[in-house]
Amino acid sequence: MRFDELGLAPDLLKAVAEQGYSEPTPIQAQAIPLVLEGKDLMGGAQTGTGKTAAFTLPLLQRILPFATSSPSPARHPVRILILAPTRELAIQVHDSVKSYAKYVPLRSLCAYGGVDIKPQIAEIRLGVEVLVATPGRLLDLVEHRVINFGSVQALVLDEADRMLDMGFIPDIKRILSMLPVQRQSLLFSATFSDEIKKLADTMLKSPVLVEVARRNTVSETITHRVHPVASASKRALLVRLLRSEEFGQVLVFTRTKLETARLARELQRAGIAADAIHGDKSQLDRLKALEAFKNGTAMVLVATDVAARGLDIDELPHVINFELPHTPEDYVHRIGRTGRAGKHGNAVSLVSADEVQYLVDIEKLINLKIEQVRIDGFEPESDWEYPPSGHKKHGQRRLAPTAPSAPPSGHGARPSPAAPTAGERRERPARPSQRSTSRIAADGFDFDKPYEPKTSTGSEAVAKTPAQSGPGTSAHAPRRVVAALLGGLGRK
Repeated sequence: MRFDELGLAPDLLKAVAEQGYSEPTPIQAQAIPLVLEGKDLMGGAQTGTGKTAAFTLPLLQRILPFATSSPSPARHPVRILILAPTRELAIQVHDSVKSYAKYVPLRSLCAYGGVDIKPQIAEIRLGVEVLVATPGRLLDLVEHRVINFGSVQALVLDEADRMLDMGFIPDIKRILSMLPVQRQSLLFSATFSDEIKKLADTMLKSPVLVEVARRNTVSETITHRVHPVASASKRALLVRLLRSEEFGQVLVFTRTKLETARLARELQRAGIAADAIHGDKSQLDRLKALEAFKNGTAMVLVATDVAARGLDIDELPHVINFELPHTPEDYVHRIGRTGRAGKHGNAVSLVSADEVQYLVDIEKLINLKIEQVRIDGFEPESDWEYPPSGHKKHGQRRLAPTAPSAPPSGHGARPSPAAPTAGERRERPARPSQRSTSRIAADGFDFDKPYEPKTSTGSEAVAKTPAQSGPGTSAHAPRRVVAALLGGLGRK
């Protein structure tokens, strides 16, 4: 099948041809006709298979009758709303919208946080038909009262599973309550979970499920490899791999923002052109790092899962997992940055002893046993075990059993009593009732009775003089009267 057989407008086909595409991918071939018919859709496909064009092209086709060159903002209301979880993914989707709408008079805008909101407000007031936004920034624009959703005809949730992981679902539900009830809704995701299907039930009406591959699969063009290595030797092994002729442009994944920045600095000190991208960086710095990686100035880009979501780098040959993700689905998203559009890719993972269970979970999810290659000089820990024992939990090293300490010997040693046998065990005596037993101290004070001050006798009332006092004692001076306002009792 060819794009010109899908019923798209000539202006859209011209833009598609300029992008170098002539045949649609499986997800595009199935989704585009359904979206053109106005049906709600749940679309799932492997990352990098062209699902962005699967909803962008048909939605642009549906609003072509409203395209106009009029400068009036009233003629350009928001008709298509596309929500993406991260800034990078929003920018990528918007780039696709601009490319495909190149020859039609439709306006578009990408709104995301981390930058000044004023330019985005000014552009929205001029009128845009296609709005690509992150949920947080969209709600910011709503609070500024610059958006009217009354003309929205279609809503798209892209990477819905990542929105779930990032806690955007409450924001999504709030946005859904503002949109017209009569609209077309599309939900696209690289992976599906039961939670995503519950979300789909709330926003989609009789949706059609388009899944061109089984759930959570990875591209067959990607080669997987694992290097068992001690955690303390990971950095040295990574430097060796990056310096080898096998690796050129590489995307390295870590779990945390702190580790991302630290690893990038260490690679730079090792003489490797590396940069980092994570959530704590400003939008400008993130764009600079991404641009340096795309144009080859930086050969290594260290990134977190969230920051790398939506990265679209042509012919990226290698992805290295410096640390395995806690969630096996994130592995699918990580390695989806390579092997895109049918090109060959390589996924390498450095796995220490406390990550073996994560490896097992990943292999179970993708239904593939990954090749393990040990490198001399970079051996794993002594307790590296595959598959791990049943008592070994995620992220925990198994400690070697320690020998029991020897009993003390010599003077003062007390023999430990032998454990009684079943026949020798005595029954625990019944706990006496507190009410039946009077708790009377040795001096005659009864703890079960209310406190009553003891009245002194004449002989007991004689105060000791300083001379009669023992060492370290002193006669009590009269107490100074403290006002009741300051906490005292005042005079009586």
